[in-house]
Amino acid sequence: MIRLILFLCFLALAALGLSWLADRPGEIALTWQGYKIETSIFVGMAAVLATCIAFLVLWTAIRFVLRLPSFIALSERARKRNKGYQALTRGMIAAAAGDMRYAARATQDAEKLLGAEPLTLLLRAQTAQLEGNRALSEKTFAQMVEDPQTRLLGLRGLHAEALRRGDQESAHLYATQAQAITPLGWAGEALLGWHVRRAEWPAALGIVEANRKHKIIPREGADRQRAVLLTAMAREAADSHPDEALRDAREATKLAPSLVPAHVLTAQLLARRGDLRKASRLLEGAWRLSPHPEIADAYVHLRAGDAAQERQERAQRLADLMPQDAESTLMLGRASLEARQFEKARAALGPLLLSEERPSRRLCLLMADLEQMEHGAQSGPVREWLARAARSPRDPIWMADGVTSDRWEPASPVTGKLDAFRWEVPQERLSAPLTDLALDNSLPAVDTPTMAPPPRPKTMPGQALYPMPSVPDDPGPALDEKDDSEPRFS
Repeated sequence: MIRLILFLCFLALAALGLSWLADRPGEIALTWQGYKIETSIFVGMAAVLATCIAFLVLWTAIRFVLRLPSFIALSERARKRNKGYQALTRGMIAAAAGDMRYAARATQDAEKLLGAEPLTLLLRAQTAQLEGNRALSEKTFAQMVEDPQTRLLGLRGLHAEALRRGDQESAHLYATQAQAITPLGWAGEALLGWHVRRAEWPAALGIVEANRKHKIIPREGADRQRAVLLTAMAREAADSHPDEALRDAREATKLAPSLVPAHVLTAQLLARRGDLRKASRLLEGAWRLSPHPEIADAYVHLRAGDAAQERQERAQRLADLMPQDAESTLMLGRASLEARQFEKARAALGPLLLSEERPSRRLCLLMADLEQMEHGAQSGPVREWLARAARSPRDPIWMADGVTSDRWEPASPVTGKLDAFRWEVPQERLSAPLTDLALDNSLPAVDTPTMAPPPRPKTMPGQALYPMPSVPDDPGPALDEKDDSEPRFS
């Protein structure tokens, strides 16, 4: 629209100028070499304009003829470059598809047509990785590091190659160099893992702060990682610097309200200082959010020297906060058993036994302890509950990368990943026992399916609050037999 207005204004000015000249007519006379030319001013102006246009056309033609070789060379370079980028595209696609031979051929064509350009170097490195030529791959990435445009890409490639050959020191050096240029996700994660594997919690905390500041990780994820690191720091400093440990643990509970170890550690540190009321309130709030056996154990044993009856009363108060949760039932049953209040223990565990089709291993062992304390270790119910515990589902436990632990740890013992432990049930392995015929080497092994447990009878008046399983005199596999579960560490 603006261009149209300007064009109309130009036409108006030209018309105005021509009108002004038309109102003022005149003549032009030219004498040269005996020739005299007389014409009007309009014709003279038209002749001058035509002469200028002729000279301009002539100069353009001469200039085109003079620059024709450079135009030909430029066209040839453009064609060559276009073919090079086509080869580069084909090579990238072939490398991504895993076509090693076609990628190598396209790499040669791209290097011949384009030379050592950044994308050509990247294709060469990818092709070398595809071929398993680690030396060429590292050489190419090192060449990228020399160019400011591809320095970060080269450092990342060298970092990956160092990790592939198990050189942690070199990988850490490359990640540090990349992080010094600009904070990156892969570099920050690599540095975090480096410090976490060496239990360098303050340095790891600094990396998390830098990642959060540059928005490499979301705020929620950064808060969770900070809480885990602060809990690890507080656990190490609990004996030597209890005040600093309490400060870090309190901050961890604020950053991650669902982090159970932070609440338990904070409550224990508060109890050491004699502030049992704050410790109790903290554990009660964490219990409402996530009932956990570690919270229950810390709450019941919060005050050292309490009698079993006092611990049972504390367990009752905590169980009243979440009466429908299974952890409340197990905690109350254990505390009642320790107080030798067998009837209360049976009354607490009875509804849980009736509600579960297959009681967990912890519940079966608790029932075995109850029968043993009340009737002796050689009683039939003890053997029955122990046999049932050997075949019962496993209880939740701290797990990370397939490794189980009785204690929460801030990082995985396998990969060193921060906050890898989760409270979950280990996967059960399906297996079938071998028949007696399989013991004879001359006969093939025969798999027999595992028999399902008998149906649970209904509770009738005058019977116990929980059904006793009907099993043969053979107690079944002992609890100390080799377990097929994942290995544990302490």
